[in-house]
Amino acid sequence: MANGASRLQTLAGNLHTSAGAMDQPMSTDHIRYDLLARDALRGVLRRVLTDAAEQGLPGEHHFFITFMSKADGVKISPRLLAQHPEEMTIILQHQFWDLTVSEERFEVGLSFGGIPERLVVPFNSIKSFYDPSVQFGLQFEPAETETAAADMPPGAPSPAVPSPAVLAVPDTPSPPAAAETEDKPKPSEGAEVVRLDRFRKK
Repeated sequence: MANGASRLQTLAGNLHTSAGAMDQPMSTDHIRYDLLARDALRGVLRRVLTDAAEQGLPGEHHFFITFMSKADGVKISPRLLAQHPEEMTIILQHQFWDLTVSEERFEVGLSFGGIPERLVVPFNSIKSFYDPSVQFGLQFEPAETETAAADMPPGAPSPAVPSPAVLAVPDTPSPPAAAETEDKPKPSEGAEVVRLDRFRKK
């Protein structure tokens, strides 16, 4: 019995020590897992669009892409900017042309109201990507933090970058721009969003 009691006391002490360690404040994230996670998810988006540019869209796959209309590097016509001054959602489905993808951006041709348009969209301007055919998407926070980081003086601490999220279905996706010949399927409701909060810098 004495040996058993001793073992229980030792186990309780170990559990108390472990619990105390878990209560300690998080240390500084010098690796910046939040940035690594964000860049990795942008890499997924880049790969998907590259495959679509080279091979077309397989099966029923099609994409809703929402981006900030006035972000650095975005190029859309004044007409589209007037209609979508804050953000714009496009659909890549049946008819688009000249989709090209680079490390930093993609370009695509779409027709709006019978008028062909050429859009240039940097990846860091994209707020969300969604494929309704398999109810999969990626959601990104706006990129103001990247601009702020670029303007910081040398040696200043980097601002925290909000983590991206992986989502199953957007709850209320922004209405897509009315590109010609594009169907506008209504996504299912009741999204389950899994946020990568573990990568967020505290």
